Amino acid sequence: MKNLILIISLILSVNQIQAQKSKTVSEFKVEGNCEMCKTRIEKAAKSVKGVLKANWNIKSKTLKVTFNSSVASLDKIHQSISNMGYKTEKLAASKKGYDVLPFCCKVTGACKDPEKN
Repeated sequence: MKNLILIISLILSVNQIQAQKSKTVSEFKVEGNCEMCKTRIEKAAKSVKGVLKANWNIKSKTLKVTFNSSVASLDKIHQSISNMGYKTEKLAASKKGYDVLPFCCKVTGACKDPEKN
């Protein structure tokens, strides 16, 4: 019984180490304007299988994404965001995605804080 527990513990440890090795954190610019953009950009990034975390900063327009590099790639993440209608460092926004964005997400400065109005 002790040997079985030892073997299971060893297997879990090796899996944990492999998972940590394939975890990648990357940051890149994504054009956007507001909280709705933030929600859409993060949702697009997280829709890629293997993406663990995504956080887009409105002020710096930078997306920080953590993903399993053995499953996901930066190209797939950029493509998903582009398909949603947003321009990234690597790709222009797809016309189809851009056309369905709310007006304020298309025009810089058009978004207004609902609490200030």
